[in-house]
Amino acid sequence: MTTPVSPTQTPRRSSPHAHARRVRRAAVLTTAPVLALLAAPASADVPDGWAPVTDVDDLHALLLLVGGPLLLFVLIALAVYLPAMVRGEKLLPDHTGSQHLPEGQWIGGPRQGVAELPAADDDSRAGGARGSW
Repeated sequence: MTTPVSPTQTPRRSSPHAHARRVRRAAVLTTAPVLALLAAPASADVPDGWAPVTDVDDLHALLLLVGGPLLLFVLIALAVYLPAMVRGEKLLPDHTGSQHLPEGQWIGGPRQGVAELPAADDDSRAGGARGSW
């Protein structure tokens, strides 16, 4: 049974090129999984002159795979924080004794804060952005 076609619609006919394209697409998509399933593991012998293969101890593997990255992490942290600690800089903000929220930090600004800023021309404070409710 065919479905009725309205006068504004034309029936879709598949061209020979579209059919060939679908066949090629299906062949490509099925070839890779089939080849992966048919692949056999390599069974090569150890070349002459090489040392025989030995099993790796679990503790040695754990030290190598966990201890190595951990040691690298510690060395990088020391390379980043040690120069600042030698100069006597604070690494964390000091919030002891303050019950309110800490003041904002001005990164790259004057060390003494707004006291080093030039005075404003009028009665307003110099610098910064300000809003009001």
